Amino acid sequence: MDIYTTVEEKYLQAIEELHWGELPKALQYFNELITFDPDYARAYFQLGNIYHNRFKDYRTAGYYYKRCTELDPDFPEVYVPYLKLVITLKMYKLVKQIADKALKVAGVCEAHIYESLGLYAEQQQNFVEAASYFKKAELFNAIQDEHNALLEHQDRIKSKMNSTKKMIYELQG
Repeated sequence: MDIYTTVEEKYLQAIEELHWGELPKALQYFNELITFDPDYARAYFQLGNIYHNRFKDYRTAGYYYKRCTELDPDFPEVYVPYLKLVITLKMYKLVKQIADKALKVAGVCEAHIYESLGLYAEQQQNFVEAASYFKKAELFNAIQDEHNALLEHQDRIKSKMNSTKKMIYELQG
């Protein structure tokens, strides 16, 4: 990184390269940022997103997300993808920790956190807890398209809860 470019300018250049589909150039800029300023949390977040969504290298993405939360625990954008990644990796001990931490940060979308927790609970076959999380997500949600998806989650959970009920048969005679 040259001396005439600030960290923020290099970050914006990297974001622009990413926006235009120049992934190798964006990666180069983000890595230069980390080399120049190892405490620049936003670069770690962007690298986490790239490794998570583009390369499907979940372990590396997890490292970058974790590093971002260590450097700037109040950076709201990192928590939703980090929580989804931890659930994908089946790192169950971290799910509640990250969710609890996220819900304390201003700017974090509570609806997305509760939705992820609902999907996690559903994955664990804990349908009552899943229904509770989906209801909370619905209460925090303000976007109509997402509202419909949350209602679909709740309907699916109700259906699963009904399908797991025991049947009682009576003999009629």
